[in-house]
Amino acid sequence: MFAKTHYRRNEALRTIRAGYPGNKLIGAQFCNGELPYEPGFSNLLRWQLTANTQKDAKKADTWTPDVVPCAEAFFSTQDMLVWLGHAGFLLRVAGVSVVFDPVLVSSVGLRHRHALPCRPDDLRHVDYLLLSHGHRDHLDEATIEILARQNPGLRAFGPLGVGGLLRGAAPAVAVQEAGWWQQFDLGPGAPFELYFLPASHWHRRGLFDLNRVLWGSFLVKTADERLIYFGGDTSYGPHFEQIEQTFGPLDLVLLPIGAYKPAFMMQRSHVNPHEAAKAANVLRAGHLVPYHYGTFDLSDEPASEPLRQLRDIGAGGLLRGELHLPAVGEVLDWTLWE
Repeated sequence: MFAKTHYRRNEALRTIRAGYPGNKLIGAQFCNGELPYEPGFSNLLRWQLTANTQKDAKKADTWTPDVVPCAEAFFSTQDMLVWLGHAGFLLRVAGVSVVFDPVLVSSVGLRHRHALPCRPDDLRHVDYLLLSHGHRDHLDEATIEILARQNPGLRAFGPLGVGGLLRGAAPAVAVQEAGWWQQFDLGPGAPFELYFLPASHWHRRGLFDLNRVLWGSFLVKTADERLIYFGGDTSYGPHFEQIEQTFGPLDLVLLPIGAYKPAFMMQRSHVNPHEAAKAANVLRAGHLVPYHYGTFDLSDEPASEPLRQLRDIGAGGLLRGELHLPAVGEVLDWTLWE
């Protein structure tokens, strides 16, 4: 018997794309486009049995990102952007502190390769927690539990189904879920608009929850109409062109660049540096800040390769916008960028 096809969105929120019916599900699984993504066991087995042609280079590559302390950033009122490692960021807009996908506690299979820029206990004065999807390198229950305990007024925003993942770690936190092309309701007086947009990815945390929680990306539109985009986890797809068509050129784009080898295993989950650069150009990004490299050992490429390739792309004049390569914990004043 065929699984039923249906569509979901948060009916309490505004959908900004005309005629968009909501996110497609086949049975209980969200789809990328027309079909759900199925991370086949055969690919996983092939990955484990196939020799990594860069094995020696990866073993010899002990590079890690530079790290500077940033605890004071959480006690400041200055608007800023701070890379917290992997996909984690602190973004402050008009005095409101937003944290994306924070993972500041190591766990089995996810050990930080570099020092933390701050202690989990330093995550204070945070207003909004933004979660792009449910994979463990983006949604870490231990970090969220600490974040919720230290920020009683914290509000969380993320994809359809994410609330169920937060109940154990942060049962008191108010969670607002959205489908793609929806605008979150931040309430009166919010200093920016917040949108949930597409990404090409998938979900799994356990044996029986494949694609039961949606994934996506975020866009912040400030009061002076500057556009700040966080890509979450994504492979390359038509959603970048659709986002540019909807919003026009983006001012600041945060995009992942790592965990792309072997391609047969990773190409439907993550962009490589060349695809990230292409996406930034399609989005007509004025500024690009990369992430998703150097912090965790997730794939077969040597640790320094993603950043080295992206730097070469920028040096070759192949990026439309300006490339920023901060240290983990470095404070960037995005308000000064033209």
